[in-house]
Amino acid sequence: MAKKTFAVIGLGRFGSAVVEELIKSNHEVLVIDRNQERISKVAKIATHAVVLNTSDESALKEVGIQSIDHVIVAIGKDIEDSILTTLILKELGVKRITVKVQNNYHEKVVLRLGADETIQPERITGTRLAHRIVTDTILEFYDLSDEHSFVVIEATSKIVDSTVANLDLRDRFHINLVAIKRGKDVIIAKPDDSFEAKDQLLLVGKNTDLSKFTAWTEK
Repeated sequence: MAKKTFAVIGLGRFGSAVVEELIKSNHEVLVIDRNQERISKVAKIATHAVVLNTSDESALKEVGIQSIDHVIVAIGKDIEDSILTTLILKELGVKRITVKVQNNYHEKVVLRLGADETIQPERITGTRLAHRIVTDTILEFYDLSDEHSFVVIEATSKIVDSTVANLDLRDRFHINLVAIKRGKDVIIAKPDDSFEAKDQLLLVGKNTDLSKFTAWTEK
C-alpha cells in the first residue's frame, strides 16, 4: 500500500506537532506557512517547505496541493484565512481536508464548505492527530508518555484468521495485546484465539513499534 502524502498549512504549536510526527513516521509532508522564519526551521526535515499565502489559489496550484492525499489546515487565529483556504482546497479537489477550528461558528462554516473533519486543539493534540491520520487502521490513540502509547486498531485481512500465538506480537513486534473488542464484548485473548473481521485490537507499546506493526498490517 502506497504511503499517503500530507500537507500542513500553518506552523503554530499544533501544526508543528503534526509535522514533526508525520516526519517521524517517514511520510511525505508539504509544509506551508506565511512566516519565513517558521518555514526555515522545518525546511531541512520536511519533504517540501514553502512560504505561501494560501488564500492565493494559483499559488496553491503551483505547489501541487491538489495532488496531496490529506491536507491539514492548522492556521492560527486568522479564521477568515482558514475559511478561504478551506474553500480553495475544496474547489481544487483535495481528497481529504482536516481543519483546526477556533470555535463552533468556525467549525460550522468549514464543514459547510466541505471540510471532512474539524479539530479543536484543546480536545486533541497535534501529536495524536498525526498518529491517527497516517493510517486508516488506527481507530483511537492515547499518549502514555513521549515514547509509549495505547492504540486501538481494526483487524485487517492480513491478520484475520491468524491466532494470537501465530501473530506473536510480543516477540515479533515488541508490543502487547491488552484485549480484543468484538462487537460489545471485550475479550482477554488466549494463545489459540483467532482474530475475526472487524475485531478491534487494544495494543500498548513504543510508538515506533506500534507504527511498524500498523504499517505491516496494511501491506
